Amino acid sequence: MDYTRGELIHEGKAKRVFAVNGQEDLIWLEFKDDLTAFNAEKTGSFEGKGQVNLAITENLFAEFKRYHIPTHWVSKVSATELVVRKLEMIPLEVVVRNILAGSTAKKFDLKEGTELEQSIVELFYKSDELGDPFMNEDQALMLKAVDSKTELEQIKQMALDVNDILVQTFLKADIRLVDFKIELGKNSKGQILLADEVTPDSCRLWDKSSQKKLDKDRFRRDLGSVKESYEEVLARLTSDKKSEATV
Repeated sequence: MDYTRGELIHEGKAKRVFAVNGQEDLIWLEFKDDLTAFNAEKTGSFEGKGQVNLAITENLFAEFKRYHIPTHWVSKVSATELVVRKLEMIPLEVVVRNILAGSTAKKFDLKEGTELEQSIVELFYKSDELGDPFMNEDQALMLKAVDSKTELEQIKQMALDVNDILVQTFLKADIRLVDFKIELGKNSKGQILLADEVTPDSCRLWDKSSQKKLDKDRFRRDLGSVKESYEEVLARLTSDKKSEATV
């Protein structure tokens, strides 16, 4: 089906959101080349970032489809644009941690790279004005970020299911999934769907052997080679798929 882009609805840190002409249940996303960190206090960009991130997301969302994880994906319409289902977004960032890194390692005075005995699910209240603060489950219910304890359990289980898929997918590409964040929304039937993106912007990814960082921490920490690292993640994921196809 052919889609045409409508008016601009919203511009965020990493994407522009447009209406889809004649399709009230869909929206049009354009991936930008911008980089932001520390709640947009640090900004930058590199040419082709939007294209690389959309290609990585496309690859990973195809894996989610294989494993019957419901997502908002409808159709890719260009190298940097896709059409997705319009959802009522759940105002949470859901984070899964497999290895301690960044501020979490610092907070508990533990060495970065400490393996967790089991994956941890954390919730953050999605609010740029408040700096996306950490919240516990009772607070999520108090603020009505979720409708019920049952819905909260569904969200946590989906995050862990996504984690299982991502861990295995990245390991095939010799990449360790340290942690990641996802966003979720509900369709008109109340079904919870995975939304937004899964990219080096939203994941910590380390080379399996060298532990080299391949994600946005290279930008956060001024490590350099940001573009090359994002491109390397894409190359490894797609190379793995090509290898599978020729077996």
